[in-house]
Amino acid sequence: MTALQRKTDNPIAHLTEEDIENLGAELDAIRAQVIAGRGERDAAYIRKVIDGQRKLELSSRAILLFSLFPPAWIAGTAGLAVSKIIENMEIGHNVMHGQWDWMRDNKIHSTTWEWDSASPSEMWKHSHNELHHTYTNVLGKDQDLGYGIMRVDEDQRWKPFYLAQPLTNFVNACIFQYGIAGYDLQIGRFLKGKTDEDVFRRQAKEVLVKIGRQMRKDYVLHPLMSGPSAPATFTANLTANLIRNLWTHSVIMCGHFPEGVQTYEKTSIDGESRGQWYLRQMLGSANISGSPWMHFMTGNLSFQIEHHLFPDLPSNRYQEIAPKVQELFVRYGLDYVSGPLPQQVASAWKKVFRLSLPNDFARKAAAAISPGNVTQAIFGRLPAQTGEAA
Repeated sequence: MTALQRKTDNPIAHLTEEDIENLGAELDAIRAQVIAGRGERDAAYIRKVIDGQRKLELSSRAILLFSLFPPAWIAGTAGLAVSKIIENMEIGHNVMHGQWDWMRDNKIHSTTWEWDSASPSEMWKHSHNELHHTYTNVLGKDQDLGYGIMRVDEDQRWKPFYLAQPLTNFVNACIFQYGIAGYDLQIGRFLKGKTDEDVFRRQAKEVLVKIGRQMRKDYVLHPLMSGPSAPATFTANLTANLIRNLWTHSVIMCGHFPEGVQTYEKTSIDGESRGQWYLRQMLGSANISGSPWMHFMTGNLSFQIEHHLFPDLPSNRYQEIAPKVQELFVRYGLDYVSGPLPQQVASAWKKVFRLSLPNDFARKAAAAISPGNVTQAIFGRLPAQTGEAA
């Protein structure tokens, strides 16, 4: 079946240290091949995406000038929502990862890009690029893992607060850009006295300034420009932001939280080699299968595994290298966690609900609603097991 068979429930127990370092070398080779092949095709891609997104946003906002009429409201809102998703996912997220820095274009550079989101780019790059991608799925180190407000692993001590995590996760999804801004600000660390007060106050001011600028643009300036259509334009902007928040939250949940994604203890990364880091990225991420359009709308984060392996490679290359990465999973006897968007969303939310409960209670609840018990409750007995007609 595979060159390296799994021997136990430990997903890497069958790998030797030599296997892991060979795996790392093969992934380094894939990375080097992409870097050597970067060129005009990639530059043309990102410039085309940015140009298209800006035209879509401008045309959508122009349509919303007439949003008093329902068809214009629907068309303008849909266009604006799509443009905001593209700006956040395929452009902002990837530009700020440095994926296009090699072009040496100051307009498309990680040091100069400011995105259409509540979180200032410099703060986001620290919490996401430096912390999350370094400590992917390490409990207590990667705060993207549950954003500090959710229980994400059975080994985490349960607290009554976690009973509310399905609700808090839904609320966070609705206001996701503001949740990310608060997360980047590390409010929890400040409340625990782990952050310098002056630094926190300075950063809080930056966040509030950014939020104020975003709100003035979406909820004051553009509605006022619509004249009699101002109230309708206001609700259109509100709806577009809600759609963008829900979509972004869902994509990120699918990449980090479905069943089968591994988490790690702090001590497990002590002395971690390059190959071991690669392995943690492979097993700590999940993909979404689907059409090229769906991949584009996720910012190619539907290839979350490939993104975590190579976060600074151009996003348009992930689909190309995914078969090579998947072949390594098969050859080294590892699980490539992937599935359609509805399946991955359902898996992630199931985990949210399950981990909101104490471990013993969750197991008993799962047993109580097993197919066999449901059948017995309905029909008064279990189906025949040994040839008896069902």
